[in-house]
Amino acid sequence: MGILSAIVLSPFAPIRGVIALGEILQRQAEEELHSPANTRRQLEELQEARERGEISADEEEEAQERILQTRLASKAPSTAEPEGG
Repeated sequence: MGILSAIVLSPFAPIRGVIALGEILQRQAEEELHSPANTRRQLEELQEARERGEISADEEEEAQERILQTRLASKAPSTAEPEGG
C-alpha cells in the first residue's frame, strides 16, 4: 500500500510543500514580531523620535503601551488550546 499511496498522493506534493513553507514563514514572522530584541528596538525608536520632537510625550506613552501589550499578548497562553489537556 505504501507505493500505491505514494503514486496517488504524488500530485499533491507541491501543495504540501507550499503549506509547510507557509507554516515555517509564519512561525519565523511571529518569533521576530514578539522577540525581546524587536521590542527593545521599537522602544528605542520611540525614544529617539521623542528626542527629535517628532512625537509628543503622550504619543510616545501610547505607543509604548501598544508595544508592551503586543509583547505581553505573545506570552499569554493561547485560548484555542483545550483546557486541562
